[in-house]
Amino acid sequence: MSADQGPVTSMDVDAAFLKSKRGILKAAEMVTLFAAFVCFTVASRPKYITATVLELLITSLLLSLYLFKLNKRLTFFFWPLVDVCNSVFAVVYFLVLSLLAMTTHTVTGTLVGGIFSLVLAALLSADGYILFRNITFNQPGGQSQSPDNQ
Repeated sequence: MSADQGPVTSMDVDAAFLKSKRGILKAAEMVTLFAAFVCFTVASRPKYITATVLELLITSLLLSLYLFKLNKRLTFFFWPLVDVCNSVFAVVYFLVLSLLAMTTHTVTGTLVGGIFSLVLAALLSADGYILFRNITFNQPGGQSQSPDNQ
């Protein structure tokens, strides 16, 4: 048996991301999504359950992407822009979903799930805004556009 087993790759965990604004927002999104999922499940609303589970999966994949620094290894996508697009589409979708759930509720669980979805839309819009503000398109890292530069 040879001592050389080949290169061992390790998975770095970015604990600082969880303490950042975006990490806290992603964690809050996960908690809110799970609460909405539980409420819609108790109320037996399959359409709403499907929407929350899908966004829960997408958000957990993006969170794990940033948490394990996979966005630096998988460079075939511009991940911040993917995250912004997800946030924008999810905000619109969950605004509509929450308004439908709150106006057509027959069970209290649907109403509470709609309220959690509305809170989720606010969290997603804050996340998208913070991320979009930090994205630089073809600019050096230190430059930012100010009204004087335009």
